[in-house]
Amino acid sequence: MMDDLAPTRAPQNAMRRPRVGFLGTGWIGRHRMEAALATGAIEAAAICDPSPDCAAEASKLAPDAVVAASFEALLDQDLDGIVIATPSALHAEQSIAALERGLAVFCQKPLGRNAAEAQTVVEAARRADRLLSVDFSYRYTAAAQAIAPLIREGALGRAFAADLVFHNAYGPDKPWFYDKAHSGGGCVMDLGVHLVDLLLWLFDFPEVTQVSSTLLAGGAPVPADGVEDYALAQLTLANGVTARLACSWRLQAGHEAVIEASVYGTGGGLALRNVNGSFYDFEARWHEGTRSHLLVSPPDAWGGRAAAAWAEQLARDPRFDPAAERLVDVARVLDRIYAG
Repeated sequence: MMDDLAPTRAPQNAMRRPRVGFLGTGWIGRHRMEAALATGAIEAAAICDPSPDCAAEASKLAPDAVVAASFEALLDQDLDGIVIATPSALHAEQSIAALERGLAVFCQKPLGRNAAEAQTVVEAARRADRLLSVDFSYRYTAAAQAIAPLIREGALGRAFAADLVFHNAYGPDKPWFYDKAHSGGGCVMDLGVHLVDLLLWLFDFPEVTQVSSTLLAGGAPVPADGVEDYALAQLTLANGVTARLACSWRLQAGHEAVIEASVYGTGGGLALRNVNGSFYDFEARWHEGTRSHLLVSPPDAWGGRAAAAWAEQLARDPRFDPAAERLVDVARVLDRIYAG
């Protein structure tokens, strides 16, 4: 670990774009890479992936980028930041290593397999005085951006309930997702993390006072060495809202995906939901009694916006952003869901 006299860097010179390395360039990694580069705020300086095919595909997006043979070799490049899209068990360790080199970090979720791991990363970012963000992409849908200010401004009257759902007709296609030591958990860690983040973000991160949950695998209690494929949790927030969260893999729900977030108040309701089972198309609606008014409809190319926002912020000011503390809040709720 680094000491308290970690090197710091001044904000980027306006004439020089930050040089960014990309660690993990599978489909998600390349998609986020493309979005970050499309801002024009950064340049791709280096790429690293154990798969030569993935590295080759990423090189098509940045032909001048160095292809590093290892993570250590990637860190040896002259970088200002790094985008991490690797298996979950590596996120905390790799993020800390990058931060200790003075690099800003954009990491796939989860930042850590538990709150303790997430906390160590945030502490490393604070010591290094470097920007740290996680790819909580659903905040960046036009639907979420439409309903969030209405909720926070009190358009619903007194908000008292929320229902959030993320059901996926498929399960992950990589074995490490089903190994708790590597993944940290099942569908809660994979999908539920987005629901927890979205819930807390919509209400500007109130304290969570109570959590109860049920976790199942194949319709039965989860074995000690297994991971859940269905989860139901109830959260009570300090602002008086009771929230129900449900997520699953391979649920026979008649759609490829069911993704929804609804908030109910004394003066109306607001909801975002996917359209026709799509993983990508979302609408937002205002509900009043039996009437419903469309606020936002697809298409909406939201998937890479979190990476793009990080790239633009890195170019403006790479220093530590206290908003990173919220990443630990999300991780703590997941810990409580797993504790039952």
